Amino acid sequence: MRKILLALALLAAGCGEAPAVKPPAGPSADPPVTREVAKPSVADVQESWRITRQGAEHEIEGYADEVSVLPGERFRLHVSTTAPRFSARAFRMGANPSKVWESAAVRGRRQGAARVVDGTVTAAHWAPSLTVDTTGWPEGAYLVRLDASTGAQRYVPITVRSASTAGRVVIVNAVTTWQAYNLWGGRSLYTGPGGYGYRSRAVTFDRPYDGTGARLFLDFEEEALAVAEQSGVPLAYLTNLDLVPGALDGARAVISLGHDEYWSPGMRRAVTGARDRGTNLAFLGANAVYWRIAMRGRQVVCDKERVCELWRESEPESSLIGQMYDCFPAEGVYRVSRPGHWIFAGTRGRRFPGMVGVETDKVSRGSPPGVQVLAESPFSCGGRASVTHSTYYTAPSGAGVFASGTMRWVCALRGRRCGHGVTDSAAAFTRRATLNLLTRFAKGPAGHAEPGAQPPRPAARVP
Repeated sequence: MRKILLALALLAAGCGEAPAVKPPAGPSADPPVTREVAKPSVADVQESWRITRQGAEHEIEGYADEVSVLPGERFRLHVSTTAPRFSARAFRMGANPSKVWESAAVRGRRQGAARVVDGTVTAAHWAPSLTVDTTGWPEGAYLVRLDASTGAQRYVPITVRSASTAGRVVIVNAVTTWQAYNLWGGRSLYTGPGGYGYRSRAVTFDRPYDGTGARLFLDFEEEALAVAEQSGVPLAYLTNLDLVPGALDGARAVISLGHDEYWSPGMRRAVTGARDRGTNLAFLGANAVYWRIAMRGRQVVCDKERVCELWRESEPESSLIGQMYDCFPAEGVYRVSRPGHWIFAGTRGRRFPGMVGVETDKVSRGSPPGVQVLAESPFSCGGRASVTHSTYYTAPSGAGVFASGTMRWVCALRGRRCGHGVTDSAAAFTRRATLNLLTRFAKGPAGHAEPGAQPPRPAARVP
């Protein structure tokens, strides 16, 4: 029930492998309407990617037929609009968002209504509207903004993934979680027209995202991506659907962002195997590796009954993360307990209001021996006394693993813009700590031998 409430709260706040590749459509389905444009100045592009008018519910919306592509590959946009014309613009997100491409004007078309097939909402019957060629696009996370001639706008996310992650810090977009919470067409993995009992047992990428089209990316990932690019460390870009054998060979670190809840066995094997070869891990959120999903083509399968058990039922997430999910809804003050740790070097302050929330983790059964508690923050979880931890442990391979323990770590990077009582001092704290983490992790297995680090202390007592 708590997870259902979280889904509704997120909406209000504004077990298999990667999916199969769709076959190319015939020539008549792919009008060549794309064209390159010169990049505008940085001052112009920093704001130009934003939606200024969302418009009516179905005024314009769309989805891509691929979740990620390699540089130079093509993908198709399936767009429905009530406007006579629309155009599309692709913005590479990060430290300096920039427009890399735009289409010519395309004739608008109101596509068929959403269909429900075996409880799954789909728009797979929509015809493709245009083909996008990513030749010349740098690797990274992108938002394609659909601009209707009536002024309405929506996003379609796409990742231009890295062919190799060797020697780089890997930023992972948690697309399975985006899709789990996607309520477009009236159904998600959490709810349906009649509530929880009418939820979907599988959700598909063959439909637009709800709201702006990029709600969870903007809430939980965009700011961390910007900080990572500002760090200057070599980065690679994947979605969690790209976590397949070989994808993390030689990677220096893997960064899971603010809400990375839905993992298949293949995803977990890839990340665990990388850790065991010396790849550092960071979980900049909470409630990661929670549901054990299956993939069926472009569908995320999770009935929350039989197919999709909690990971902790068979292999607690704490054995990978260092801690596990404990509370929703959480509200509290973040309290640093080991200020001398190298992750906190150069930070100021020890108490940060509002940083604990809206979900939290803590050291629990399955946490690795010798896990270090870097921050310990007591609070009330709906009347139940609880605590959340930020943790660090060293794997036998020498890899370091950090977990923030709070879903507001990425939000706090925005300071007061995060809301919830978060201050600008929290932004300075989390930015410096995140930069310390990225810089050290980019050098290779971090272990616990960094100058100035304190030796591990025993794990917190598990209730």
